[in-house]
Amino acid sequence: MSYSDFKLEEIKTKFKLKISEESGFIKSRPIAVSDWLKESLRRNLPLANAINTEKARSEFLIAPILGELKEINPNLSLFSGTEFNIDSSQGLNGICDFLISKSREQLVVEAPVILLVEATRENLNIAIPQCIAEMIAARIFNQNQGNEITSIYGVVTTGNIWRFLCLEEQTVKIDLNDIYINPIENLLGMLTQICQDVQI
Repeated sequence: MSYSDFKLEEIKTKFKLKISEESGFIKSRPIAVSDWLKESLRRNLPLANAINTEKARSEFLIAPILGELKEINPNLSLFSGTEFNIDSSQGLNGICDFLISKSREQLVVEAPVILLVEATRENLNIAIPQCIAEMIAARIFNQNQGNEITSIYGVVTTGNIWRFLCLEEQTVKIDLNDIYINPIENLLGMLTQICQDVQI
């Protein structure tokens, strides 16, 4: 079993979680983006939509946005397609699409892991259990490294649409206000706010 095998009811029961459907729990302001990102999205958004695979959306949409996030926040490290094997006995193992750590160390994943981003082709709801499992693994990873962070964030995204999650104690908050890639300033503002909110 791995992250991608979980179903929502199964993960709720296994880890004794409560799901709280909320709206707007991340308070943020738009952030100006670079001309490079604007041009990258102008060129690649139609291409990613035409190809319409998770890989294309990850490469042409999600990766440039997260790269911009790291540029704005140089104390972050960004990982893509990384094995994150925490506890295989609980199914907390597998590949994370994108993982962000509040550390400058780029060669290996260092605690604290603060944000997991899971790409999906179309249906955001299908990706939610996998993202929650990765968030639980991130919390265990942080605790094992001596970092007791109270909030772990996650995102499920098609590249065009982004839905935010937050794990606090035994509650997973899911923001039902989906955020769209345009205007990109709003999305980047939310991602940046998450990185600033996490205290270590």
